[in-house]
Amino acid sequence: MMTTYSGGSITMMAVERQRKIADLVNEKGSIRVHEISQLFDVTPETARRDLDLLESEGKLRRTHGGAVRMDDGQGDVPYVERESTNSKEKLEVARLALSHISAGDKIALDASSTAWFLAREIPDMPLTVLTNSVRVIQELSSKERIQVISTGGILRSQSMSFVGPLAEETLSKYYVNKAFISCKGVHLEYGVSEANEWQAIVKRRMTSIADETYLLVDHTKFGLRDFTHVLDLADVAHILTDSQVPDEVNEKFLERGTQIERS
Repeated sequence: MMTTYSGGSITMMAVERQRKIADLVNEKGSIRVHEISQLFDVTPETARRDLDLLESEGKLRRTHGGAVRMDDGQGDVPYVERESTNSKEKLEVARLALSHISAGDKIALDASSTAWFLAREIPDMPLTVLTNSVRVIQELSSKERIQVISTGGILRSQSMSFVGPLAEETLSKYYVNKAFISCKGVHLEYGVSEANEWQAIVKRRMTSIADETYLLVDHTKFGLRDFTHVLDLADVAHILTDSQVPDEVNEKFLERGTQIERS
């Protein structure tokens, strides 16, 4: 949840403002230029300069329209941290995604925290789930009517996920009618992107074996671009998000032929 400050807009020394911006990015994972401008009552140009300076100091990573938290290793944020970030919004998205799942479906779930929230919400019903997520496997293990298939592969302990050649080969041997994935950013021009190339490859392979792809993203992911391109927007059948996405964002995506469904 975005940190709020009493008293409306804030006037402060640049150093203090930049420190607070860095704290916000670390707290929520990302921030956009217009949010900084509104929170601190500065121009977008000043907000961009602040972000450029903070990036040069190694405190965040710039993206188109904002910045994201600096991730350790290969862009994998520890799963405990991911599960607690924007958890209310992720639960909204997961419950919306559940409305698109029917008994008898064969689905793929990636190793995102939103997919884990979805796994928690899925009732014990006739379903086949193909996943590279250890956390999803654990969550579904007690639901006897759900057949769970693990990709196997190289275990990345930060994200509790399987990646690499074996995971990719396993996915290529199956067909699913629906793939549910998340990402680090969704952008009108750049499409869907990830911080980690290995995760991006697995997500891309999941969507290639599915009839339909559902992108599960909370409102903070819109307008962001990250390191590795995963998919073009044309490859996404549905974008499912929370209720905080503004109408103007929805309209811009609709102009590109991409439907956004809000919780």
